[in-house]
Amino acid sequence: MTLIVPSSDDSVIVRGADAETVGAGPTTLRLLADSSSTGGALSTQRVTLLDGANGAAPHHHSRSTELFYLLDGTAQLLSGEQVVTAGRGDLVIVPPGLDHAFAAAPGENADILIVITPGVERFEYFRHLERIAYGKVPPESLLDVQELYDTYFAQSETWNLARQ
Repeated sequence: MTLIVPSSDDSVIVRGADAETVGAGPTTLRLLADSSSTGGALSTQRVTLLDGANGAAPHHHSRSTELFYLLDGTAQLLSGEQVVTAGRGDLVIVPPGLDHAFAAAPGENADILIVITPGVERFEYFRHLERIAYGKVPPESLLDVQELYDTYFAQSETWNLARQ
């Protein structure tokens, strides 16, 4: 087991009004704290998905654990070959190397706090996703940055069937 010791002695305080927002309904991200602001301990963001919207396609992280805490609503999460339906107050933790994905459950909204530990500088990754959504860069451009953001895309028939 590896112990992550943050390299900062300061508290991190992010006011909701000050968090950068990426995207607009049906998928909105609030970028709360990136790895550089937490001394490498974690990265965190809040994702709001409306009316069954997709969050992230199947992928895995080779170095980080990802935590999903449902603040409100209902979400579907892929964890390996299992699709979990999670509701308000539920917690799902995905270890490094395990394929996962998330979305609001069909016809539902979901508000999710996501924490990645140890932290990876990912805010620019989310900005990149926004540029793809607005047609400024092609989706294939993500393949060039998989290692940089420790996000490796995968295929999942289990997820595809659950999201039909």
